[in-house]
Amino acid sequence: MTDPYNSSGSRRVIASLDDSMVTTALELPGYRITRNVGLVRGITVRSRSIVGNLLGGLQTLFGGNITIYTELCEQARHETYRDMLKHARQLGANAIVAVRYDATDLMAGLTEVLCYGTAVVVEPHDA
Repeated sequence: MTDPYNSSGSRRVIASLDDSMVTTALELPGYRITRNVGLVRGITVRSRSIVGNLLGGLQTLFGGNITIYTELCEQARHETYRDMLKHARQLGANAIVAVRYDATDLMAGLTEVLCYGTAVVVEPHDA
């Protein structure tokens, strides 16, 4: 088990925000929330290209996973997640809880993807 105190005897706060410090849960196992920094988000608006629509349409004729749309969705989610992490780091957070994704069609072929959560500062639970 790691020591929750640094060499000077004061509480050690986790300094970095990486994927292991992001959760859809309301708490982060092994850590105590010491400060709520606030809502953080990443947002992107994506459109499908004419070529993408054509290829996607062809794939629908054969059924199964429409890979061109799957890749587009995954790229949008990755981008919004990355932007949410950047926003949290700018606010001084070292963790994000209650992470969610949302998507809204703005118009035909134009979709907004949003990733959001609550940025917090956490420290390890006492031994």
